[in-house]
Amino acid sequence: MKCQELLALLNDYIDGTVDPALCEEFERHMGGCAACQVVVDNIRKTIRVYCEGREMELPVGFRTRLHDSLRARWKETHPESRS
Repeated sequence: MKCQELLALLNDYIDGTVDPALCEEFERHMGGCAACQVVVDNIRKTIRVYCEGREMELPVGFRTRLHDSLRARWKETHPESRS
């Protein structure tokens, strides 16, 4: 299995709906591919945090950059808006 194939089926793998034979291929691939392992681990952690419903405080610098970026993007896509 190649990285692109793994990524194409990733949602089904995370949801546990992949055919067991494909699941074995996923596991073998991730055993030798650190990049895919990081992607799968990050998705699992993100889902876990979301499901727990916990609010997480963003670091101040990150939060400021995120808000600035979102405001700039809003202004680009909604030039008629003056907010």
